[in-house]
Amino acid sequence: MKSPHPLIAFLPILTLIVLLSVVIYLFGSDSLEGGSQIALLIGSAVCVALSMIVYRAPWNIFEKRMTQTIGDVAITLLILLAVGMLSGAWMVSGVVPTLIYYGVQIMSPQFFLVSSCVICALVSVLSGSSWTTIATIGVALLGISEALGISSAWTAGAIISGAYFGDKMSPLSDTTILASSVTRTDLFVHIRYMMYTTMPTFVVTLIIFLVAGWGNTESSGMRVSEFTEGLSSTFNISLWTLLVPLLTGVLISRRVPSVITLFGSAIMAGIMALILQPHILHQIAADASLSTYMSLAKGLAITFYGSTAIDTGNDALNSLISTGGMAGMLNTIWLILCAMCFGSVMVASGMIESLTSVLFRFVHNRFGLVSATAGTGLFLNLTTGDQFISIVLTADMYRDAFRQQGFESRLLSRTTEDVATVTSVLIPWNTCGMTQASVLGVPTMTYLPYCFFNIISPLMTLLVAAIGWKIVKRK
Repeated sequence: MKSPHPLIAFLPILTLIVLLSVVIYLFGSDSLEGGSQIALLIGSAVCVALSMIVYRAPWNIFEKRMTQTIGDVAITLLILLAVGMLSGAWMVSGVVPTLIYYGVQIMSPQFFLVSSCVICALVSVLSGSSWTTIATIGVALLGISEALGISSAWTAGAIISGAYFGDKMSPLSDTTILASSVTRTDLFVHIRYMMYTTMPTFVVTLIIFLVAGWGNTESSGMRVSEFTEGLSSTFNISLWTLLVPLLTGVLISRRVPSVITLFGSAIMAGIMALILQPHILHQIAADASLSTYMSLAKGLAITFYGSTAIDTGNDALNSLISTGGMAGMLNTIWLILCAMCFGSVMVASGMIESLTSVLFRFVHNRFGLVSATAGTGLFLNLTTGDQFISIVLTADMYRDAFRQQGFESRLLSRTTEDVATVTSVLIPWNTCGMTQASVLGVPTMTYLPYCFFNIISPLMTLLVAAIGWKIVKRK
């Protein structure tokens, strides 16, 4: 099949941009409930139609690529279901309420943002997963911020910044392993080389959150009291509930796969709910005709798969502790499937390659090469909707260019991860952006301006490339 002209290759992307703009204007924060999915499917249809009509591309190449791509993200969909199950179980079992109960009494509003960023960074380094970190400790920190009267957008930015720092620097991280392997760079060489861009970025991020935190006045004692009283009167607040995150930490330390860790943690939380919060399960079941044991079973099943609404007598607290279970992740899963369709047909048609080839015309030196690589990583995150696809394609496209110009593979691996990994969470239709918006309950475009680590990281990569710090060029 003939390679598409860049102008034609840009038409599906232009279509998507226009349609997403209309969807956001019409539906606002509800745009992910169906409108964005339609925009992605129409963009996919435009790509396929142009390829088949103008370039006589056979349908089977699109079908094959979509099947492969959706198969590749199947484990991601399972993880999302496990996260939904875990979020409901951790809330109803009292794990998150206990963390909020003690957290609001210990953490200072002035240091809350910087502390949240550091805590999430440490947990993410140890777990190797930003998703697990945000779904567990991140949710609890967001609840604490609500009680302290701190902006949820700022808090989400601090949580995501810390979680993605740890995701980049952990040898257990799947994106870190992927970036090093596809560029044929030793894993620990890759991690050490990332420190020259990642550590300065993280320090700047912490300074911003520290300065911003000084603007947070002491929390209202009445507000904290309302939250603690509402939680203690509704849940059985007990330190025994913290056995669940402790055992989850053990699973993480033993490098148990994420989906198994999340599912196992949800089951442990469910057992804890049966022991400590049976009255909550009866309230969720809301069926007086059932026996005690059947009512508990029904309440626990709803906790895992459905939405829960627990009355604490405080509207703000009721909203905070409500959960969606696995069903709450279905919009995200639907959106991921549509995003994967768009990305796969753009790759299969050759339109992605055609567009990125334009960037090669501007590659004349070190800074140009790094800039083109960074731009491609961001572009692929926007168009394919998945950071893993972005990492693999970026590395494949530029591997020969880095070698021919005499640059080490670690420069390619670092540049790829400095952009592809961290910017994925800033894009509403990317798998990461969709997931974290669903888990935290904060829209992507709302938390985006406060994800300072994710925003500064690509800029730091370009700055280091411009000055040539620790960049070696072989003759």
